[in-house]
Amino acid sequence: MASESQLARLGLFDARVPRYTSYPTAPQFRPGIGGDTFRRWIGAIPEGSQISLYLHVPFCRRLCWFCACRTQGTATDEPVRAYVETLKAELRLLAEALPAGVTLSRMHWGGGTPTLLYAPLMRDLATAAFAVAPLASEGEFSVEIDPNEIDGARLDALAEAGMNRASIGVQDFDPAIQKTIGRDQSFEVTKAAVDGLRARGIASLNADILYGLPHQTKERIAASVQKLLSLSPDRVALYGYAHVPWMARRQVMIPSNALPRPEERLSLFEVARLLFEADGYVSIGIDHFALPEDGLARAALDGRLRRNFQGYTDDTAPVLIGLGASSISRFPQGYAQNAPATSAHVKAIREGRFSTARGHVFAGEDRLRARMIEALMCDFRIDAGELKRDFGVSQARLDSLFGEAQAAFGDMVERDGEGLAIPVRGRPLTRMIARVFDAYDLSQAGHSTAV
Repeated sequence: MASESQLARLGLFDARVPRYTSYPTAPQFRPGIGGDTFRRWIGAIPEGSQISLYLHVPFCRRLCWFCACRTQGTATDEPVRAYVETLKAELRLLAEALPAGVTLSRMHWGGGTPTLLYAPLMRDLATAAFAVAPLASEGEFSVEIDPNEIDGARLDALAEAGMNRASIGVQDFDPAIQKTIGRDQSFEVTKAAVDGLRARGIASLNADILYGLPHQTKERIAASVQKLLSLSPDRVALYGYAHVPWMARRQVMIPSNALPRPEERLSLFEVARLLFEADGYVSIGIDHFALPEDGLARAALDGRLRRNFQGYTDDTAPVLIGLGASSISRFPQGYAQNAPATSAHVKAIREGRFSTARGHVFAGEDRLRARMIEALMCDFRIDAGELKRDFGVSQARLDSLFGEAQAAFGDMVERDGEGLAIPVRGRPLTRMIARVFDAYDLSQAGHSTAV
């Protein structure tokens, strides 16, 4: 890896750039993409093809201060029950628009806290979803699990519904850090949830852990990583905490003077990375790790790794349909996002229409640039031959685009035949290098730090 002085000279510790789970990124979405467009794009899905389905549950029993997701607190079950009825109505709208024979390559429940649903609601929602499109033979049904908000009955319901992958948020196991970020979750509670999943035959486990948290030190993150490793997850996402209180107002509860400096954040990441790799995990992209036999590791090895709104994925379905308030859908034609406010979303569905409020129609070089950015984020290289074959772009145009990256980052990028590659020393700069290929104005987007 390049030295800290080299990385500082190139602006790594000051830059704020997108995470590039989409291109264009969500701040570039605009009104004008509505329910009629959304329905038309659904109708254009080929019969008998595979799609991904995401169901968003925005409710939490408690609002963690570190979280920047669109969530809302609830102390009772009534809003949750009503929201599930809205999701079921939205699923019926989807069924009316969806061509025949479509199956699900993936279904993911996220939030918020989808395990806030009590067991009968979980069964009800899963039944409604699979009535629209069944899970493909090799399909994956995953759910975000809050260890503090799960019990045997709900685990039974999820297992009976066909969940075959679980995702657990850890963040950090240190009690002092948990207190500072408003997320009390003991190792014992987390282990009990993992044991409960495995006792029900759910062997595939994702876990999220954060670096860059307040009061986090090398020793503390090492201790948390080692506890996480004792649970043997198949995949781990090592995300940098994004401190964006101007976007997520609850983050004002976190003392900014307790946050590690950018150089310290990089050191925290390196400590965790070395521990994961020492335990046999394969590094995937910029911030994921997986056991060698996991599908994500195999996809990375085979060049099939992709990006979506949950991060890295081995799902290659060309369509992702998001249901629920604020959910984003991806089509070959562009992106469509539901109304962010739960009340506006519910109102639209009750009126018998999709709540699509904004989005983006691909135009110009959008698809080309999206693939270039995704290739850098997934493979650290851009294959010129692929781009010329799939997008009809000339080598001269690619040379011009690659030249911009070379001019900005020097030997942190290299020509790879007719393509471009990021060597190991330049990989901490990957998001910044990807930004070179972003044609949109990012100045007002308020993105998180690059490291």
